[in-house]
Parts: sequence; C-alpha cells; structure tokens
Amino acid sequence: MNLKSGLFSSFKDPERIYYEDQDAQELLSSCILTLLPKMIGREIVILCIGTDRSTGDSLGPIVGTRLAEKGMERFHVFGTLKDPVHAVNLEESIAFIQASYRNPYIIAIDACLGKLKSVGSFQVGPGPVKPGAGVNKDLPAVGDMHLTGIVNVSGFMEFFVLQNTRLHLVVSMANLIADSLIDAEKRHVVRSSWIRRSPLANLTKKSNAESSQAE
Repeated sequence: MNLKSGLFSSFKDPERIYYEDQDAQELLSSCILTLLPKMIGREIVILCIGTDRSTGDSLGPIVGTRLAEKGMERFHVFGTLKDPVHAVNLEESIAFIQASYRNPYIIAIDACLGKLKSVGSFQVGPGPVKPGAGVNKDLPAVGDMHLTGIVNVSGFMEFFVLQNTRLHLVVSMANLIADSLIDAEKRHVVRSSWIRRSPLANLTKKSNAESSQAE
C-alpha cells in the first residue's frame, strides 16, 4: 500500500476515472495502453503488490488472482492471493523478474489511500510506485508504470483504516483493473503485430542485417 493524494496530469481529468463510471474500463484500458512501450522486444510484467491479511491492501493480490484465472496471452503476472508479493518478498520478487525476463517493463499494481472525494478512483501514470510509504515502511520503488486504486481515506491510523476497508469496494475495483489490463493486453498485441508488419520495421530489420554482414 502506498500513500498518494494527487493524480498524474498526463491524462485529461484522471480523477474522473471512478470505478462505478459507465466508461471506466475503457478509460483505464486506454490509459494503460498509452503508457505501454511501443518498441518491440520488451516483456510486460504485471506486479500486483499487497497482502491477503488486510482488506484494503488486498487490492493487488485480488487483481493478480483474477488475471491468473482468466489467463494472459503475453503479459506475465506476479502477486496473487495464494502467492502474494508484499514487504517480506518484494525485493526478491523484483530481482527474480529482472533476471528472468528480457528488458522487463513492469506495471506495478497497489492499493492507495487518499482524499475522501477520491476513494474509489484510480491513479495511472509513468514511473514507479513506492509500496509501504503510507504506513512508514521503507521498501524499494518499483515499476515503469504504476496503477493504484484509492481504497480509503488517508491521514489517521492508516493500518486501522486498511484493516477496515470495505471488501466490496476492493473487489469491485480489482475486477475493473483486471478487466482493463486484459483489454489493454489485447489491444497491445494488435498494435505490436501492426508495428512488426510496418515498412519501417522491415527497413530496420534489413538495416540491422546489412550491418551484421558488414561486420
């Protein structure tokens, strides 16, 4: 769980991406797709951070479980209710991902506390998330992209607040995040296929081949 009250200004009115909005999935999916790398060759890893021992902090593991159950075509998922990624094993998980995947692009998923009016909304932006910041834990920042769900109000007794967060809200937000990631993956696969077939991609391949022969 991290603590952020402000949303990134990269997208138009990002605070309006609320989990009960009719077009929330489309907006969230589009934000994710916009931030995904367009270059071919990077492997996408979804790192769902949190624990099943705290209702509010279970957002990430629920997302990971939902993705694992539905199956991802190209993206790799870490952090589920069965095998959560949390304070104890976060550094180990990051090291494993870096060693196991080719130039991994990490999407960090985590729960977040914020302002009352923002509860139920999402933060999506470039750059890492800082897990544990809201509860004074010194954990490494992680992620090329962060996607956090504001599950409750910050400012007072954060541990207690997380423990008493409504499960219905967390599950509803987690399901929306998972569905948005699945949709973004499908659109990313289509985009990557188009890039591979583009004349520029063929020209780059030809140039690389000629350079190898010259050497």
